[in-house]
Amino acid sequence: MSPSDRPTAGRESPQGVLPDPTAADRVRQTVVALGALLAILGAAVGSGAFGGQPIAEAAGGALAADATVVAPGTPAFSIWSVIYAGLVLFAVVQALPGRAADPRMRSVAWWILVSMLLNAAWIGVVQLGLLRLSVVVIALLVVVLSVVLVRLVRQQPTRWLDAAATDVPVGLYLGWVCVATIADVAATLADAGAGDLVLGATGWGIVLAVVAAVLVVAIAVAAAPRPAVAVPVGLAAGWGLGWIAVARAQGELMDSGVAFAAGTAAAIAVLGPILVVLVRRREAGPRAAL
Repeated sequence: MSPSDRPTAGRESPQGVLPDPTAADRVRQTVVALGALLAILGAAVGSGAFGGQPIAEAAGGALAADATVVAPGTPAFSIWSVIYAGLVLFAVVQALPGRAADPRMRSVAWWILVSMLLNAAWIGVVQLGLLRLSVVVIALLVVVLSVVLVRLVRQQPTRWLDAAATDVPVGLYLGWVCVATIADVAATLADAGAGDLVLGATGWGIVLAVVAAVLVVAIAVAAAPRPAVAVPVGLAAGWGLGWIAVARAQGELMDSGVAFAAGTAAAIAVLGPILVVLVRRREAGPRAAL
């Protein structure tokens, strides 16, 4: 029998010959699917979606829309419905039989599950009024999502459904969490009675808005090979920053300086990744990754 007549281990796929799924692959698919759904349900319950205390009222209202100058307006949090829908799609797609041995799913599935568990943990910590611990948890969440982003950029998907189930929701998730982090830090400092810390509330609000915009552009540069990740990061961050601008332009805690800075940062957050991706595509030529 010639080498070409011998049976090949694994099976053909758009990614080439994949290894046969292992028992560990099947366990991963099952645990991630169930864990993701439970984490999302727990987060929804903990945030008051089915009654109970909303996050805005937890910890003495430290995270309310008018608690600090970088608190987004209440409508901003509707983005979670889109993020959760994307994460549910991920949980379903990664559990499909053809994804068991997929290298990209193997690389990110556990990490995405950890990110969802951290999100649920953050909600629980805030409901307990432990704001300082909440900063630690959300910082870990940013780190985990950054790891996922790097892994997604390194491995290009070969199916559009995989990009829709991983790249897009992770991009939206990370973009929103970047804005949520600065809001959480500001709320924690205010609750601790840190005062205006030299620059004053307006000064720090402007600084944090600028930091958020710079961070989003930096992420876009790193994720430029994968526009399906880079652009959603900017869209979600721009959404959050835009609602900070709206909240500061009206209501009880008006601040024209922060409103202008946050509005400008929102525009940079949305347009920056798009421009970065377009520049990269022009430099890379027609074969640049979609």
